[in-house]
Amino acid sequence: MSYLVRLTCVAALFSLGGCFSPSAGLPKDEAAYAVMPPAEAGGGMNLYRIGVLDSLSIRVFQEPELSFETVSVDASGFINFPLVGQIEAVGKTPQQLSDELEAGLGSRFIRDPQVVVGVVESAAQRVTVTGSVVEPGVYEIAGASSLVESIARAKGLTDRAVDDEVLIFREIDGERYGAVFNLRHIQEGRAPDPQILGGDRIVVGYSTVRGAYQDFLRAAPILNVFSRF
Repeated sequence: MSYLVRLTCVAALFSLGGCFSPSAGLPKDEAAYAVMPPAEAGGGMNLYRIGVLDSLSIRVFQEPELSFETVSVDASGFINFPLVGQIEAVGKTPQQLSDELEAGLGSRFIRDPQVVVGVVESAAQRVTVTGSVVEPGVYEIAGASSLVESIARAKGLTDRAVDDEVLIFREIDGERYGAVFNLRHIQEGRAPDPQILGGDRIVVGYSTVRGAYQDFLRAAPILNVFSRF
């Protein structure tokens, strides 16, 4: 293939790169924060979702025999609670688990029970960071993190990253959601830093035009050699 033909192919990549966006259709700006709020807006642990091997505290008002300083979530994601039995805890917020325990206790045993669930110790959970970061991979977090912290764990952005198009995918109540965030605005303090939870997947946008151009520059000496034939 001649140098001119190769150059034409690269030019075609340039023309196509600006037209494709993997984030098309996903919520942005205020709509994105409605799906995945910043930590300060949600009250910390209210957004936290219980993971396997977490240690919980469970207190039932005026019921000392049903109050425990430590209840462990087993490897299957369940806890055993008196009068209620085995109940799934993993994936629920502490408030959701409180509501479920209240429903179980109130259905047969206690009138208007008040249950408070807290997280005593969070086992390591994982977040996946992919796309245009220096070291893509799966990283452990304890409890909740933030987008900026998660990007820092991956050693920051590459020179090809699109910092105004960072996608976060999350499973909420069995449904998968995605949202787009402007990392540049977040780092500049112009937008809040969204909370990152265990199980989240972060994808940093990639500039096809910028990447194709840099690949072209790196290949240029070789292409020049080919053009002589």
